[in-house]
Amino acid sequence: MLNTPKAERLTLVIYGLRNSGKSSLTNNLLRTSASIVSDRPGTTTDPVVHAMEMGPLGPVSVVDTAGFDDFDDELGSMRVERSERKLETADIVLFVTRGDVPPTAKEETAVEKLRRRNLPCLTVLTFADSGLCDEKRRFAPGFRRIAVDNRSGFGLEDLDKALQRFSDHIEREITPLEGLVQAGETVLLVTPIDESAPKARMILPQVETIRDILDKDCTMAICTEKRLNDCYLGLKDRPALVVTDSQAFAEVGATLPSDQLLTSFSIIFARKKGDLGFFVEGLTRLDEIPSGGRVLVLEACRHHRMNDDIGTVKIPNIFRKKVRPDVSFELKQDIPSPRELSGYDFVINCAGCMVTRRDMMRRISLLKEANVPGTNYGLFLAWGNGLLPRALEPFPVEHALYRGASC
Repeated sequence: MLNTPKAERLTLVIYGLRNSGKSSLTNNLLRTSASIVSDRPGTTTDPVVHAMEMGPLGPVSVVDTAGFDDFDDELGSMRVERSERKLETADIVLFVTRGDVPPTAKEETAVEKLRRRNLPCLTVLTFADSGLCDEKRRFAPGFRRIAVDNRSGFGLEDLDKALQRFSDHIEREITPLEGLVQAGETVLLVTPIDESAPKARMILPQVETIRDILDKDCTMAICTEKRLNDCYLGLKDRPALVVTDSQAFAEVGATLPSDQLLTSFSIIFARKKGDLGFFVEGLTRLDEIPSGGRVLVLEACRHHRMNDDIGTVKIPNIFRKKVRPDVSFELKQDIPSPRELSGYDFVINCAGCMVTRRDMMRRISLLKEANVPGTNYGLFLAWGNGLLPRALEPFPVEHALYRGASC
């Protein structure tokens, strides 16, 4: 893996009316002609994502969106909806507006919306070569305003410096093993190779955990579940932590000593990407699911499904055996609206390795708003295989939460 995954990049969304100069600004930021530029309104349709490195900000996904005033027809409304979804997961927003014309009512409304979201935001006044009108000089109080001319490059250096200053004000994801191991300790990873494993490579949580082990100056051992006993007994130092794939929980838990700290890739990503406490609390509400209830399995990526697929086969089988046999399951990649969510009784999320923490927290916020409990793959499989509270022992707060609720 040579490139930073999109899920680990900050998201910079370029947002504004049609023909405000968004695509030209995107090209200037990327220093290439990545986005199509035209005087014709609505040139940018779906959000276009470009990857780049931006100094102290690190790896960034730059998102060029369709104009939020594109309501001429049904297709335009769909474009606006997709742009709004990108805005919901943004870490930084560049609000692009022509500096030579007064703000429209829609722009005033959009600025208020951004202010309520409390996102790092810069107002970029384009067409600076035509001069700035007085109304735009006073536009969007509280947001820094930077005048830019996309043709000559005027103001782009100032914009770049302003973006760098956001580096210390952005909530960044923790690393997979943050606070769980110390330098010099040994970490053992158990990574099954079965039909669902990608050929000739490893899944993203495994790759990121391996890199984190190296960054933390720890020693690593890695094996499949079939070689676990020999590998464990052959280690010079007892592992500070064992991390396994969720689907091998039962076998790994039975092989290791009962006092060996053990968790899963999915559980450490539940903490890294979302709210581990919320997912743990969801497990304690499984007995509230009614007869004939509806369960939503919520994934964040699309993949070819095998006969033993975790989301459509393994989890439903365990659920019907251990919770209720008469529930129905649905699988979605995009989380429904709170109104639609209210029709479900429980939601089981994937590990979220392909989305950003902000996106996963948005999903959790929608679940809370709809008052629908939920958990994630790793926690549910640990529960289903009788490995809770053991798999939560590395996380004292959530371990106590689960034990307290289960008493």
